[in-house]
Amino acid sequence: MTVLVCAGAVIMVFPFLWTLITSITPEGSLAGGPSLVVRNPTLDAYRELFTSLPMMRIIANSILVSVVTTGLQLLTGAMAGYGFARLEFRAKGLLFALYLATMMIPLQVLVVPLFIMFKDLHLHDTYFALIAPAVASAFGAFMLRQAVEAVPRELDEAATLDGAGHLRIFAFIILPLIKPTLATVGILAFMSTWNSFLWPLVVIRSPELQTLPLGLATLQGQFTTRWDVVMAGSVISILPIALVYLFAQRHLIAGVAHTGIK
Repeated sequence: MTVLVCAGAVIMVFPFLWTLITSITPEGSLAGGPSLVVRNPTLDAYRELFTSLPMMRIIANSILVSVVTTGLQLLTGAMAGYGFARLEFRAKGLLFALYLATMMIPLQVLVVPLFIMFKDLHLHDTYFALIAPAVASAFGAFMLRQAVEAVPRELDEAATLDGAGHLRIFAFIILPLIKPTLATVGILAFMSTWNSFLWPLVVIRSPELQTLPLGLATLQGQFTTRWDVVMAGSVISILPIALVYLFAQRHLIAGVAHTGIK
């Protein structure tokens, strides 16, 4: 069993290792197939990448959009989760089912109406257009609702007897107890926003607002034979996601287990 797990790990890691090796190979090429041997490794591809594209601005754009979107998605998801788990109102079950049903609508269906709406409001080609469509997530609300449901209601009742309202219960009792799930939703939201390509491609026209996926697409068109430069951009795009996942892996596993999802 251990051998199979190790073999699977090697198979999963190999594409990332090959990407890194190709990025430091002089005049890196994919014609010869995968190779783990690098003769005269160099960082010229990274130097050319940063001189040919405004990479610092592109990276900053991705960080800004991903961080702000993740924070807002956590806020809206936690509030929706608390509302559906703790508050009683008419047709709550139906509304929650309709909210979850939006998960079955692919982004490709929404791209055109969203673009028309933002264009009519003169908000296209802005940071707001990049952030707004991802502020709320049905999956995040579902995960956080499950986490809130797992918190004993006796804690709410005790806080109510002490004079606490819904806002204080939400901020000082519920949120501290669902931190693992918040971390899980935050990681998934950050990864999704960081890797988003279709919506930024449609709504962004200014080069100074490009995110990393758009920058890499431009790079592939500009350097059709310089795969070392393309792979250098891929390494820069993958590295933050890999670091976030490695450092937050424990919270991700705990958050999924905390919600009771198998």
